[in-house]
Amino acid sequence: MSRRQFLAMKAGAYLALTKPRVIELLLVTTFPSMILAQGGLPNLVLVLHTLIGGALAAGAAGVLNCYIDRDIDEVMNRTKRRPLVTGEVSPREALVFGWVLTAISLAWFAVFVHIQAALLTAGAIAIYVVGYTIILKRRTAQNIVWGGLAGCMPVFIGWSAVTETLSWGAVMLFLVIFFWTPPHYWPLSMKFKRDYANAGVPMLPVVAGTRRVAFEMIAYTIAMIIASLGVWFFERDKMTWVYPVVALALGVWFLWMCIDMYRKARSGARKVGEMKVFHGSITYLTLLFVAVAVDVFLPL
Repeated sequence: MSRRQFLAMKAGAYLALTKPRVIELLLVTTFPSMILAQGGLPNLVLVLHTLIGGALAAGAAGVLNCYIDRDIDEVMNRTKRRPLVTGEVSPREALVFGWVLTAISLAWFAVFVHIQAALLTAGAIAIYVVGYTIILKRRTAQNIVWGGLAGCMPVFIGWSAVTETLSWGAVMLFLVIFFWTPPHYWPLSMKFKRDYANAGVPMLPVVAGTRRVAFEMIAYTIAMIIASLGVWFFERDKMTWVYPVVALALGVWFLWMCIDMYRKARSGARKVGEMKVFHGSITYLTLLFVAVAVDVFLPL
């Protein structure tokens, strides 16, 4: 292997540790939150700084998560090709990389955005790395519920970057993602239930039947729909009637998917369409935040 090939392989391994797909999803919620907070297009330089800082912070959390969970990743088929398991990156290298990214992300926010955004970012990293990965993940079936708070923080960070404060609109967007997280992640946990069981991780689908999991997904989805409409209620001076119609339609569509899963589980079906719901949840959140961003520019 040439030096160039080695460096390319190493760079790819470091990038994989940051979990790029998770970063993409987090950034999808940040920019629309900034648009709604502004009531229009925010300063593009500020947007760029916020998105770069957010990507660095999310990457840092992903790397530290991979470092802490390397023993679990080695057992699970879904994660056994991660760089720390294959040896492409050593634990020491990953730990240093994670801390460096953390420091850079916090400094970036402090210098190019403001201190409040930096503090919110520090809180998001702490929730994911300490709260979820270290404390909750291996101890409780509600791990992803409370650990999911970290995934809600980009809304606060983006909103704060624009206004240097928070409002009820930001809280509603935060709650949308909070209630969305269980029905998003539990279907994936169903798909890889054996993996989680072998690794000793008590995800709800591991310790409870599919029928109960699907029922709880329905409850969270209803709460999510209410929160999505709450966004319009508190920010209606900036929004049109289009957003609540789209939000309700998307919510009913995703709710039906969860109900269909429950019906299949109740009938004893072996296949309940969990991956269809998982991919549907990503589509839901993406389109909802697109609606948030676009609606602000529509004539009132």
